[in-house]
Amino acid sequence: MPKLVRLYITNVLIGFAVAAAFVAMLLWFNLGNLWSLVSNSDVGLLAVFLLWFSNGIVFAGVQFGIAVMRLKEDEPKTGRGRPIRVDYSQPVRVRQEAPAKRTQLR
Repeated sequence: MPKLVRLYITNVLIGFAVAAAFVAMLLWFNLGNLWSLVSNSDVGLLAVFLLWFSNGIVFAGVQFGIAVMRLKEDEPKTGRGRPIRVDYSQPVRVRQEAPAKRTQLR
């Protein structure tokens, strides 16, 4: 299996695990009376599944984005020496040509 596919699968699994923990905390702390709504409804399991799945998609995307951004490779040393220092404290004269005058029609 290619490394990028393995990276994607592991980060998606991590994202869905974090989403499961998030939904469990939502239900445990009964935010918005969510536990009572889910436990007293006949479609409560479907609601919990949809809440977990939608949050899982979001958390998996964020987790994979973080993992991809951390794949930065170090820039190779070019051996070009020290950079040139520029003194920005001295003003520089810049010539500006005046635009051609337009004639006005009356």
